[in-house]
Amino acid sequence: MSMTVTLIVEKTDTGFSAYSQDTAIFTTAQTVPELINNSYEAANLYYEDENVELGPGDILFEIDFKQFFKYYKVLNAKFLAEKIGMNATLLSQYVQGHKKPSSKQTKKILNGINQIGQELSGINLLQPA
Repeated sequence: MSMTVTLIVEKTDTGFSAYSQDTAIFTTAQTVPELINNSYEAANLYYEDENVELGPGDILFEIDFKQFFKYYKVLNAKFLAEKIGMNATLLSQYVQGHKKPSSKQTKKILNGINQIGQELSGINLLQPA
């Protein structure tokens, strides 16, 4: 049986939490990688009696703009806005939660974030001599 579970990720005072709005799946962790691992463990425990095992691609992690930029402080909203051709003030309003982006705007922002991630993953830093 194939299924997808959506977990909402939030930054907390002690780290991160992830929970499902549809099931009783929830977990916490101090770091995002730990949260991801704990999420798979919690989801598989929840579905254990149904003999369902979830792996990569079966859990969709969702995080709102404000939470995303709160955690990934290295990603500057002004830089991202310039990169994707969006008004920096508008993106800032999305980040602060004052406005909610349309699905088209959300896709544009996500594509920009993914593009930056691909660019960064292709860079090798020179070691100091």
